[in-house]
Amino acid sequence: MMQTAAVELGVRLRLLTVDPDDAAAQVIPQTTVGHHTDLTALQLLAEGTAAVTFDHEHVPTEHLHALADAGHAVRPGPQALVHAQDKLVMRRRLTDLGLPCPRWAAVHDAAELTAFGDEVGWPVVLKTSRGGYDGKGVRVVAGADDAADWLERSAGSPLLAEEKVAYRRELAALVARSPSGQAAAWPVVESIQVDGVCDEVIAPAPGLDDDTAGEATTVALRVAGELGVTGVLAVELFETDQGRVLVNELAMRPHNSGHWTIDGSVTSQFEQHLRAVLDLPLGVTTPRARWTVMVNVLGGQYEDLYRSYLHVMARDPGVKVHLYGKAVRPGRKVGHVTVYGEDLDDVRARARHAADFIRGVIDE
Repeated sequence: MMQTAAVELGVRLRLLTVDPDDAAAQVIPQTTVGHHTDLTALQLLAEGTAAVTFDHEHVPTEHLHALADAGHAVRPGPQALVHAQDKLVMRRRLTDLGLPCPRWAAVHDAAELTAFGDEVGWPVVLKTSRGGYDGKGVRVVAGADDAADWLERSAGSPLLAEEKVAYRRELAALVARSPSGQAAAWPVVESIQVDGVCDEVIAPAPGLDDDTAGEATTVALRVAGELGVTGVLAVELFETDQGRVLVNELAMRPHNSGHWTIDGSVTSQFEQHLRAVLDLPLGVTTPRARWTVMVNVLGGQYEDLYRSYLHVMARDPGVKVHLYGKAVRPGRKVGHVTVYGEDLDDVRARARHAADFIRGVIDE
């Protein structure tokens, strides 16, 4: 998805991927097969580039420091990206900055987990510090016995325990920041999760009052500035019944909660990310319509999605279908659909119908 924006900007991308059949490798001509944990492969990728950036957070932090120390422009830099790589580092820093977070603790063993759960109330949310995404590396536990296997495997390294927040809904605040300090923000969106995976995004979040929207955007912009983020930053938030927002997760890259911007905003998150990491002037983030709804397409009944999206396009030409070229597996994100317009109920219904038809949930 960044390649489309790169073509329009006249920017050439160079890709490092572990799989020659990766979705990005299908559209980026200058592709090298190698592993993101291989420092030599990273050094070869970085040589002669204007900037190095990412579509995930799994490059080892020490390798990013080595690239930066060699003079390469790593954006976001390792000092910032580590807060998206390590949830304990993130929680400590955000707490030090006085930003709103769930109550949390680093727990090494059953005794520490029990003490935390007794303090904040059971159940609690337990997370691995590194490596989790889309619900992976997250477990809700009713007691220390439910976490015995994780505590044993952690071999003394702490896990992150958080209170289980009673929240109204999940929000996401998407912003971008350039090395020169220019920043831009999109409207705060509602993110609807199913089984720990983003299912639907509504932009802007319906019924969100101006004060809460402003607080969410202010939090995201402050995180970007204080952590020195370059590029797109997604701040996933809980909105509580008390009208508060609490920071849940950070992602320092184009994010699923921002895919609606491809069709629904004057400047997409992918174009904005390239503008930011190259220190170009940032684009405006004005929505194209009152409402935009994005629904993810997860792997389902059909391996071949071609016939189903042909039907969707013919039935509703206003639906924008994005398929990623990934092998279809149950539950895997293989695409998304976007609809925008002036009536939220109509837009949501059309987007949901299209996604459900493509993945075989409905057949008419």
